[in-house]
Amino acid sequence: MSSSRLLYSYHTVFDGFAARLTAGEAAALRALQGVSSVREDRRVELHTTYSYRFLGLNVCPTGAWARARYGRGVVVGVLDTGVWPESPSFDDRGMPPVPDRWRGVCETGERFNATNCNRKLVGARFYSKGHRANYPTDPSDAAARTREYASPRDAHGHGTHTASTAAGSAVAGASVLGAGAGEARGVAPGAHVAAYKVCWFNGCFSSDILAGMDDAVRDGVDVLSLSLGGFPIPLFEDSIAIGSFRATVRGVSVVSAAGNNGPEPSSVANEAPWMLTVGAATLDRRFPAYVRLGNGRVLYGESMYPGKVGLKNGGKALELFYAAGGSREAMYCMKGSLSAADVAGKMVVCDRGITGRADKGQAVKEAGGAAMVLANSEINRQEDSVDVHVLPATLIGYQEAVELKKYISSTPRPVARIAFGGTRIGRARAPAVALFSARGPSVTSPSVLKPDVIAPGVNIIAAWPGSVGPSGLDGDARRTNFTVLSGTSMACPHVSGIAALVRSAHPSWSPAMVRSAIMTTADVTDRQGKPITDGDGGDRADAFGMGAGHVNPALAVDPGLVYDIEPADYVTHLCTLGYTQREVFKITHSAVDCSELLHENPGFTLNYPSMAVAFKDGGGETSAVLRRTVTNVGAPNSTYTARVGAPPGVKVTVAPTTLAFAEFGEKKSFQVW
Repeated sequence: MSSSRLLYSYHTVFDGFAARLTAGEAAALRALQGVSSVREDRRVELHTTYSYRFLGLNVCPTGAWARARYGRGVVVGVLDTGVWPESPSFDDRGMPPVPDRWRGVCETGERFNATNCNRKLVGARFYSKGHRANYPTDPSDAAARTREYASPRDAHGHGTHTASTAAGSAVAGASVLGAGAGEARGVAPGAHVAAYKVCWFNGCFSSDILAGMDDAVRDGVDVLSLSLGGFPIPLFEDSIAIGSFRATVRGVSVVSAAGNNGPEPSSVANEAPWMLTVGAATLDRRFPAYVRLGNGRVLYGESMYPGKVGLKNGGKALELFYAAGGSREAMYCMKGSLSAADVAGKMVVCDRGITGRADKGQAVKEAGGAAMVLANSEINRQEDSVDVHVLPATLIGYQEAVELKKYISSTPRPVARIAFGGTRIGRARAPAVALFSARGPSVTSPSVLKPDVIAPGVNIIAAWPGSVGPSGLDGDARRTNFTVLSGTSMACPHVSGIAALVRSAHPSWSPAMVRSAIMTTADVTDRQGKPITDGDGGDRADAFGMGAGHVNPALAVDPGLVYDIEPADYVTHLCTLGYTQREVFKITHSAVDCSELLHENPGFTLNYPSMAVAFKDGGGETSAVLRRTVTNVGAPNSTYTARVGAPPGVKVTVAPTTLAFAEFGEKKSFQVW
């Protein structure tokens, strides 16, 4: 094959290649004997100063930092948009030497050279062949291309943010233009970081992602952090699932984002049972920005616009404008939809949706508006992801939006002020499942509960590139070392950092043991000791929203018992899903006879740290027996007793109800009927 058509050859997490092919060539190749599969390149999307304290990492001597040496000796590989190496979060003062086993490189390119790496940022690579093949020429994206770097350097911000969240160094006096001030630290500040740039302005392509995973595992990463993904698809068609399987077999813990398609049921992505899938949760930190109406009413909102704090009545009263009855584009404040004659000098109300939250503020500013109120729709409810807007602005919940619009329609000249309240901690109930966090049950593997856990993912402050304004908009000339983002993309690196801490404390543990430790120690109650809620509605979160619960790093480094899984068990599990021999081979690259495997393992269930059983409505099986084996990694001469909280309408029996361990490393089994 011509070298100009060959993009990548894979050797570590995948056996195969990526190349430019016509549809006819792909079909002919697919028909050849000995070809396992031919898949079209798939595009996927990119799915802090306080969160480390919220997680209790800094508590001495019981916190996870003290007990896991801050993650020293562990390398976290981050597949994302690259890295901004000059960020103080990647300063290597106080870092230990690069591990002798490390085989990574600091790949040079545009505005990036070998000296950009150090003992914190130990490696950096970039992958663009798949992206360029899918977007060979695109005049409409010329502006994005001029801001992009043909190197590991991050021009987007997402990768810098996630890498620093997982393992950023301590940075005193960090803030977002004064908001959220404090000391910034990653979850595993003693761990090393390796950045693999696989995502660009047009997204992330599976060919580039596989190439990044291939190199990362060969380089010697201990943890792979993937804040990217799409919608659930069969595992044998999912390049991320396929690559992560081989990574897991080689001892690498793979942590991934659950996706932001919640609260829709069965929207969870990255469902493979060998991955640790993370949903998003809230913090108890708020950034109040009240809307004081002309009728005396005060509506609660939130914002990270650096407005003057402490003005009881807010700034200057401005006339309110909302394009009720006008064009849909104007109601959503889309670029170019607002008339200067209508909005100049006014506070513009913009409905949330269609375009980005910060983009709406830019549209209002360009039209001459003086301020903005971003109004949640019914689908957004009270969700409060904040932004560093380019003009005075605040986000209000759906209930407040209804009241605001009612006031606007009730008077000929409605007016309002925005009063910024700074940063407040401990006033809100948390954690709660974020509204946008994708939900289970798993489509491809209903016998495995996904997501696995939830972690902080709303209004997370972390490192930011020096070339991008804190809003992420092209026209934002402000510069800051940190900004705020929300998403399961932010939750994922928190757990990647926790996985690094567990690996540092227990370097011989398998990826399954690391995941088990994080899952079985998760909290199901919030900071007030009440059940974790789902979003803002006050309803109790279920397992499809929060998985095993909210991560607790201090307990994860000393879980007592763990559920281990051998790679061969995953193969048997795939057979229980009804996959064909060919489909199993696509994932594992192992030739297996499923009928023989299932005959040798009657009643097989994966030794997963959570349990899920799918019963059919209107008939079929009404009972199931699950078998689990636990390994004692705690004190010898210890005893554990089962406590059952059965779902409504389900009877659960455990046998035996008590497990007594005489030695460290001893294994015992139990059954659940």
